[in-house]
Formats: sequence, structure tokens, C-alpha cells
Amino acid sequence: MSPSAHAVGMAERSKAHPSTIANISALSSRPEIPRIFVVDDEGIVRDGICAILRDAGWDVEGFDSCENFLSLYRPGPSTCLVLDMHFPGMDGLELLGRISDMPEGPPVVILSGSSRISEAVRSIKEGASDFIEKPVVADRLIAGVREALQHRRHENKILAYRDAALEHTDDLTSRQRQIMDMVLAGQPSKNIAADLGISQRTVEKHRASIMDRTGARSIPDLARVVACSHCALRD
Repeated sequence: MSPSAHAVGMAERSKAHPSTIANISALSSRPEIPRIFVVDDEGIVRDGICAILRDAGWDVEGFDSCENFLSLYRPGPSTCLVLDMHFPGMDGLELLGRISDMPEGPPVVILSGSSRISEAVRSIKEGASDFIEKPVVADRLIAGVREALQHRRHENKILAYRDAALEHTDDLTSRQRQIMDMVLAGQPSKNIAADLGISQRTVEKHRASIMDRTGARSIPDLARVVACSHCALRD
């Protein structure tokens, strides 16, 4: 295991050191190379994530708080924000909301040490491009950032994705829609079965069918499909 991957996976908390950014005007100054901003208050984790992304060929800047990022960030092309969910002070979801309100805000990849479905669903609904659980796997992180950058560069693909998402969700039966909503609300299959008066095995079959029909690979991915289908309906 490389030192950078080991650092990301460490559970111990280290004191976050100040941002190494010395020149504000340098932010987003080289559009030919994507620039990735990493916001995480755990210094050893932040450094590990930055190392992974630099090894992938991107320019990377690290920030130890949401407030620091906002004070130094300047919009620019080919940028992406990798954002931890939990901070003292302004948290990741609040910063995500502010980024979503920016006319030229960067796409955001959310990181979280929590595996709660409700967190993933909420972050996707707030506009995150992806939700990745910690400890971070290097290949998964790189893929998430690369996809976020590609989505930003190709807005027409996003529109096509929305149309496809609407088509996929339209194919669901009323029962499947009901179960999907309960799954996205964070309810386990056992509780869903009890609430609907059906067997847990039946719920699991419906869940598998929902994932198959929508093309979703995970619950956060399913949340993204549903959010995109809602956007298509509004448009």
C-alpha cells in the first residue's frame, strides 16, 4: 500500500495544519490542467487525498476548513471540489449549498466517514456529483473526480442523463416506486416489509429490480438517478 493510500485510510485524527496556499491569484490560473480543491480538516487525510490526486496528473490545493476555501476560492474552468462532510463550524452540506448557488461553482465530490443512506441522498439532492465513503479507495476517488470534470465539460451529456433517468424511473411500478422512496429515506428492508405487510424477501426482490431497471449501482447512484429525473420533469 502506498503512503498516500495508507494516510487516507488512517482513522486517527491529526491536528490540521494551515493551508499551504500562498498566492490567491494562482487559484484556477491554469485551465489546461484541471485544478482540484480538497477540503478536509484532518491534515493527514487531506495530504493523502491530495497526493492521490496529484499522482493522477491534476493540480491540487488543500484547505483545512470550509471558511478558508470560500475566502480564497475564485471561479475558473476545469475545477472540482473534493469536500469532506463533517467540520466544526460550517459543515460540508452548507458549503455544498453555497457552491450550488454559484453561477460557475465547481462540481463537488462529497467524502464522508458515515455510511448513512440519508447523508448520501441529501448530498446528491443538494447538487453533489458523487458521494464517496471513507476510507477512500484511490481508484474510486480518481474515477469520481474524473466523472465530475467530464460532466462539467459536457453539459449536453447531463441533459441526456436526465432524460434517461426520467425514462428509467417511469418504468417502475407503483409498488417499486413506494419501496424506492422508503429505501432512499434510509429504511432497511426489514422495516419496509413490516410497514407494507409483505415479506423481506419480496422487498429484496423489488430492490434488486429497481436497481436493475434504473441502472443504479449503489444507493447514492439511485439517489442521483431520482434527482436527475426530477430535474428533467422541472425542465
